[in-house]
Amino acid sequence: MSHSEHHTERNTLAGSVEKSVEVQAHKCYQCGKCTAGCPVADEMDLPPSMVMRLLQTEEPANDERILRSHAIWLCVTCEMCLSRCPMEIDIPSMMDYLRQRARKEKKVNKKAKNIIAFHKSFLNSIRFTGRLYELGLILDYKRQSLNMTQDISLAPKMISRGKLHLFPTMIKGTAHIARIFKKTRT
Repeated sequence: MSHSEHHTERNTLAGSVEKSVEVQAHKCYQCGKCTAGCPVADEMDLPPSMVMRLLQTEEPANDERILRSHAIWLCVTCEMCLSRCPMEIDIPSMMDYLRQRARKEKKVNKKAKNIIAFHKSFLNSIRFTGRLYELGLILDYKRQSLNMTQDISLAPKMISRGKLHLFPTMIKGTAHIARIFKKTRT
């Protein structure tokens, strides 16, 4: 049995990651280039190289620590880690999978509440208009996050300068967008 087969047959987070997004944690040799290049590593409770190391241990407590971390929500999927990795490990795809898994298992870090609210608001904007409607995004985000007064003084200036439009521009074919969302909804 190869090392790869051994991991995917085991009921561990590393095995699930390998099976779902084809990222093999055991390939990481801890050079640290992913963390050194990550623009948000300083904000993370577990930088990318530590997430890889915890996955490698295949310990349930470490799997739990990863899924409950704030780090998986801070990844901005810029792919700097992937471009720097000598083993070409697709950490952004792995982080996306870990976020999905944390949501599915209801293990989302409490600090990620506003990040999730922003993602939902962004997708709602696309779903209803077919494109990004900034004012709608802002209002929906404020409703979901309850950050009602944050940055409110910027709105009049942005509207007067034409940076925020009061009404959305709809694309043709919003029914097609609605079908896409319906197919992908989990």
